[in-house]
Amino acid sequence: MLELAGIIILGILAQWVAWKFKIPAILPLILIGLLVGPIAAAYFSEDGSKWIEPVWNGTKGLFPGDSLYYFVSLAISIILFEGGLTLKRSEIKNVGPVITKLITLGSAITFFGSGIVAHYVFNLGWEISFLFAGLIIVTGPTVITPILRNIPLKKDVSTVLKWEGILIDPIGALVAVLVFEFISVGGGGGFTKTALIEFGKILLFGTTFGFTFAHALAYIINKKMVPHYLLNVVSLSTVLLVFVESEIFAHESGLLAVVVMGMVLGNGKLKNLKELLYFKESLSVLLISILFILLAANINIEDLMLLYTWKTAALFAIVVFVIRPLAVFSSTINSKLKLNEKLFISWVGPRGIVAAGIASLFGSKLLKQGVEGAEYITPLVFMIVLGTVLLNATTARLFAKIVGVFLKKSDAILFVGASNASRLIASYLKNKGKRVILIDSNKTFIEQAKNSDLEALQADVYDDDLADNIELNDVGYLIAITGSDMVNKYALNRFSDEFGEHGSYKIASSKEITEANLEEREHFFTPNDDFINLSEAYRENPNIIEVTIENEQKYNTVLDLLSNEEKSIPLFVENKKGIFLIPEFEKAGDVKENLTLSYLGKKLVIDN
Repeated sequence: MLELAGIIILGILAQWVAWKFKIPAILPLILIGLLVGPIAAAYFSEDGSKWIEPVWNGTKGLFPGDSLYYFVSLAISIILFEGGLTLKRSEIKNVGPVITKLITLGSAITFFGSGIVAHYVFNLGWEISFLFAGLIIVTGPTVITPILRNIPLKKDVSTVLKWEGILIDPIGALVAVLVFEFISVGGGGGFTKTALIEFGKILLFGTTFGFTFAHALAYIINKKMVPHYLLNVVSLSTVLLVFVESEIFAHESGLLAVVVMGMVLGNGKLKNLKELLYFKESLSVLLISILFILLAANINIEDLMLLYTWKTAALFAIVVFVIRPLAVFSSTINSKLKLNEKLFISWVGPRGIVAAGIASLFGSKLLKQGVEGAEYITPLVFMIVLGTVLLNATTARLFAKIVGVFLKKSDAILFVGASNASRLIASYLKNKGKRVILIDSNKTFIEQAKNSDLEALQADVYDDDLADNIELNDVGYLIAITGSDMVNKYALNRFSDEFGEHGSYKIASSKEITEANLEEREHFFTPNDDFINLSEAYRENPNIIEVTIENEQKYNTVLDLLSNEEKSIPLFVENKKGIFLIPEFEKAGDVKENLTLSYLGKKLVIDN
């Protein structure tokens, strides 16, 4: 009981440490597992026992016999199902040719290149070599996001890395599953006609069960045949049912079935998909926390000693410094990415949770089958995972500065609210050379923004995941101009630190215009106008008008005219230094001459 409770407590502690220090959770999880497992046995225990012993002497430990194998199988099935849910056909179409090539051509280069290298460096059989290669295709968002979260990068670079991690997760897992199943039916030896038939059965039952049960579950959920409070647990039990049933009909087809099931559900018309994803994410965090401490603790010191050779360093160096750049540069031929951007993408390729988890599962299965070289699978993959995560977590920021992709100034602008007036103002700033992103929970507004060639993201401002979006790393200004003062205030309170480095502003409420103090007014989007005034000004004249200001007298005159005109709102001041909101310009105290003042609404007659 103490060991089991300790695993859960240590796992959640590792997750908290990862969040606190903005590192991938897999790093502290595996390190804790190694510490309480093989390291404790070798250096801290007088009798050579581990502090946490998943399996001991075959029939003892937390998971005696085949219990650990069954637990890992079921846990990995749930994690892979969640990965399948996130893979959307529409996203593959929209992410662009570079990412499409990375997850196809790049994966193929990694697969064949790593397999050949593993075969000749470690003298492994071709089957084991290519299983290793299939496992290390996977990167994953859980390792990419924490590394890049605090590195301001151009949108193109962060987008490529983000979507590669998201899309390659289930694809890499599927490749590894197929390779493993091909090895299993061949028994580690030659592939006979019978073996090929068994492999065909695995593909048939895996895809059939996954496809059929996905549609059945979607039908049950959409027809509300299950009460809302049972929705998540029914989905979970269905995933486990699919895994077990598929395994009964065709041994080793269960993982394929749950990946297919997740992909079908994720691309279908499931009304509660987002809620289901949240539940699976929470469950995955708990399972991952337990799983990787167990798996790392289950490694023996003899397994680690297999890596105590120059061959390990050679394999790691070739995979990271030769094969990864080759895959990236081959996938980015004729793209708009510059040389320094390609170099950075080549450098950042940490392997993730799916790779380590499936490696342990497959390694133990193949060892039981007596496949030659199977003892190398788990330690080699763990070495690649730990090595790449450590390398990227410690050097990505420095390398970004060395190759010149680190943005010295975060000056992109994030608009909370994508109403008509917001989109007009965003278009004006975009034409001035600014990167502008709009977020809104209103799907119609977001579609209209995209149709106007604006960057837009459908998101709820109350969603904490917004702060983790690495594509927003170069945002330095936050402007909240929705019709809800509560939303505007929350946006500034919650996201000013992440997105308001150079300033955070909101449209004032009518009450604030008359009652706000001087400090509060510094965060007003416009000095004397609320959202209703902004909307009325847009309806009066949906254009932004520019006035040339020669001296301070004219500046004050124009502002006075605009403040007395209900349907004209001052917005920006532009001088040699750049473009600024009126409150921002006033606070800076710059000289008020030789500049341009822009406003929205009714065109005024201004005397020179």
